[in-house]
Amino acid sequence: MSDTAKAVLEGGPDDLPQRIVPVTTPGADLKIEFRGGYEHFRPSGRRTDTAEGTLPVYTWWERTEMPG
Repeated sequence: MSDTAKAVLEGGPDDLPQRIVPVTTPGADLKIEFRGGYEHFRPSGRRTDTAEGTLPVYTWWERTEMPG
């Protein structure tokens, strides 16, 4: 079993390449770089069973563009 915390992403772009991602700070918002911007996800308080174990679910709440 890995020591890396992971989460399941729910919502956001349909073509987001990964739905199970590493989490640096469990319980904090996640910011995923994607297509010249960031997809923002927040912890939902729910957990779901996956092939990698029972993981917290983070839900999409907004997109921001990269400056420049």
